[in-house]
Amino acid sequence: MAEPKINQPHKATTGVKHFDYKVIGDEAAKINRVNFLQSIGVTMEQEIVKAYGDNTTAEMATSSGDIEVTGGFHKVPLQDKVRMLGWEESENGLIGTGGNDNPPYVGVIFTQTYEDGSAEYVGLPKGIFTRPSIEKETKGESTEFSSDEISGQFQDDKVPGFSDDKSVIFAYDPKGETTQRDAIYQAIFGEPHPDADEDGNQGGVEG
Repeated sequence: MAEPKINQPHKATTGVKHFDYKVIGDEAAKINRVNFLQSIGVTMEQEIVKAYGDNTTAEMATSSGDIEVTGGFHKVPLQDKVRMLGWEESENGLIGTGGNDNPPYVGVIFTQTYEDGSAEYVGLPKGIFTRPSIEKETKGESTEFSSDEISGQFQDDKVPGFSDDKSVIFAYDPKGETTQRDAIYQAIFGEPHPDADEDGNQGGVEG
């Protein structure tokens, strides 16, 4: 096995931001961002399968399942649910979901941040999100903000630069560098990073 080219310091991430997605297979689709990402979990199931003989383990192999992703947000706007979940919009602006929804395949990239200003990017090339439940509470004596959650499953897909299909892609940039960021956006979305600034203004990203 070749020695990895990456040289990432042994530091834990301290935050997440920039949940970007793009519908796959739609030439008119653009990179969109769901602002105010609060939390995200990526479950990569894998188990070891064993074959036995002569009262011992003869061989071992790994069996991998689909990737499950759950994101928590301050709010997932309706326009993002229309794009990500295949919901229908009527001529007078109403949004509807039903049993015939056809969620599109989407690619996703989000960013993990470090205190030293470096960043790790996680890309998921192909998956489908499912419609979320609605759980809200009445306003009490003090104001409390609600949050939205959305979940999906991702599968292996062809990613430029790799010989085998992949389901999760990682990239890392030290502080002040964007080389790997640009590379992973090109690999997952097929276009350059939209250069959104750090103040939340989206530049070329549609939200």
